[in-house]
Amino acid sequence: MNITTNGHSFEDAVRQILQLFFDLNSEFDVESSLQIEENSYIAKAKVTLGENTAEGEIKATLFSPEKRQVSDIIKKSVFFACKKLSDMPTPWGISTGIRPAKTARMMLDENKTDEEILSYMENEFFITTKKAKLSLAVAKKEFELLKDRKENTVSLYLGVPFCPTRCAYCSFISQALAHNQKFVKPYVDALIKEIEATAKMAESFGYKAETIYFGGGTPTTLSPEALERLIKRVKSCFDVSLLREFTVEAGRPDTFSDEMLATLWENGVNRISINPQTMNQKTLDKIGRRHSVEDTIKAFEMTKKYNFSINADLIAGLPDESTEDFRKTVEEVCALSPDAVTVHTMYLKRAARLISDFEKLRFAKDMDSMVQLSYDYLTDNGYNPYYLYKQKNTLGNLENVGFSKEGHESLYNIFIMEEIQTILAMGGGASTKMVKGDRIERVFNPKEASDYINRIDEIIEKKKTALEFLR
Repeated sequence: MNITTNGHSFEDAVRQILQLFFDLNSEFDVESSLQIEENSYIAKAKVTLGENTAEGEIKATLFSPEKRQVSDIIKKSVFFACKKLSDMPTPWGISTGIRPAKTARMMLDENKTDEEILSYMENEFFITTKKAKLSLAVAKKEFELLKDRKENTVSLYLGVPFCPTRCAYCSFISQALAHNQKFVKPYVDALIKEIEATAKMAESFGYKAETIYFGGGTPTTLSPEALERLIKRVKSCFDVSLLREFTVEAGRPDTFSDEMLATLWENGVNRISINPQTMNQKTLDKIGRRHSVEDTIKAFEMTKKYNFSINADLIAGLPDESTEDFRKTVEEVCALSPDAVTVHTMYLKRAARLISDFEKLRFAKDMDSMVQLSYDYLTDNGYNPYYLYKQKNTLGNLENVGFSKEGHESLYNIFIMEEIQTILAMGGGASTKMVKGDRIERVFNPKEASDYINRIDEIIEKKKTALEFLR
């Protein structure tokens, strides 16, 4: 791939649109130019793929434009050229960010009507009507829930990067426990050290925790004793007087036990995950989940004596699964009556090098029907969309959507997606996100458990320095 720009420096914007359509490692040439004459902006693009060439052009009048407005003009010109060369579905148009509902929510803040919001998303970003309506539905639910957000509060994230096994599709920070048992105790010790130090920093700002989220990995891979130790330390170190939600991503059904569930419940956890991903045993075996469909059903049965709010994650587009296979998963999971269901779209690691363009297009068409049937079935059964995000390289350029029954929405998910609250993150691979007005700063922890353990003092000092941004 060759990208040539003339009159602008928005090469990354050009690249973002190209990866919606093509394997960026394939052979093609792109010329992108921008002409500015007073308030007139003309963006042109020419894309050459083999013997085929296509062009796109956008003209706009802008007065004191922001960078984003100029970038969008360039994106549109490239988008139009690519559409002439590819049948790849682009339901989100030129919207390449991970938070497509954020625009709709901000327009609700400005008292825009539904019609104005939908028209803007469809005409300015070329988002399909179906996806624009999804964004608006999510934004409205977020708008409603965010009214109750407390002042001077933060969310806490604690990462536990261990799993029973590593799934074939996984891109998260996780390590199979069998090969990393020696790191568990020193990791918990280091995490407690970071908890104590971060709590002192939070106290200096007068922050109170509104939500707590234990993620991973799979936190319940730890023993009940180790997990209880972490939970008690968090609750004793931070001010939790305004705590509204405490989530532990149990996730893997093969980590469930009566003792574990009792430990979580007795220590104030009120939300957990049971993540089957699929209810097809052949697929579970293929992706390395190492648990059975029966284990998932048993995990739900075990929770009945408690009053957890339960989320179940599903993945559309797992290897060799048909639309009917996914329909079976959706129907069987709904029959177990979780309080929330998150539908994830399978994505491709390292872009489209894994499969041919022809296969990518075929999968994309299958994906749309899979995703739509799940949305229809969930809404027909009392679940409504409440949060939404996108990832790069998803099959069909689709999205991930959280659905829930009324009153069971994850506040943490909304806070982190909408970037309206500081997230103090601790643990391996954790990312602290500091929000101050319209500005956001991030500080990242090392990913590997061994690095995290060995560099814990450095990590704490780095966070202490970074948090001065908030002062």
